[in-house]
Amino acid sequence: MLNVVILAAGQGKRMRSDLPKVLHRLGGRPLLAHVLDTARELDAKKICVVYGHGGEAVREALDAADIIWVRQEPQLGTGHAVLQTLTFLDPAAPTLVLYGDVPLIGAATLTRLIEAAGRGLGVLTEDLEDPAGYGRIVRDDDGRILRIVEERDASEDERTIGEINTGFIAAPTAALNRWLPALGNDNAQGEYYLTDIVRL
Repeated sequence: MLNVVILAAGQGKRMRSDLPKVLHRLGGRPLLAHVLDTARELDAKKICVVYGHGGEAVREALDAADIIWVRQEPQLGTGHAVLQTLTFLDPAAPTLVLYGDVPLIGAATLTRLIEAAGRGLGVLTEDLEDPAGYGRIVRDDDGRILRIVEERDASEDERTIGEINTGFIAAPTAALNRWLPALGNDNAQGEYYLTDIVRL
């Protein structure tokens, strides 16, 4: 059993397009279609797609019987987006968070993330030579993740960290029900960051 939440509400300002970011094409298909394929390959019991900008166009392009569409209005960050889905999820199953504009993550990698998370929080990270633009993974001396700090909120020392947050997480849904309402928005964006659940 698995819940999958796909965040697809972003405006895609950097793409300079009126087309919702998740509808841009890769291999002749919308980015979000590839992510939905991955969710189905994982045999997700519930698939929630959080939409916002251009949401009706996204729904029209990709509506299917197995998708639960959840509107995020206003758009107050990734933590707020996942919070909107909680009433639709199976509380006994873990939840995997994916991004509608990141289609090239494989089901095998995500399965390893879910298994590694077990009954706790799993965060998929990556080491980059140039981590500019990404949230950094701050660990303690024993290698445990203390927090994820977004670049805009990072100190000079934290910006030198090469390990970044990919955004993909797996967590018990019951824990998300506790963590997400406790999030604050005291950051440079004034948003509720999903990554802040690491601190809770």
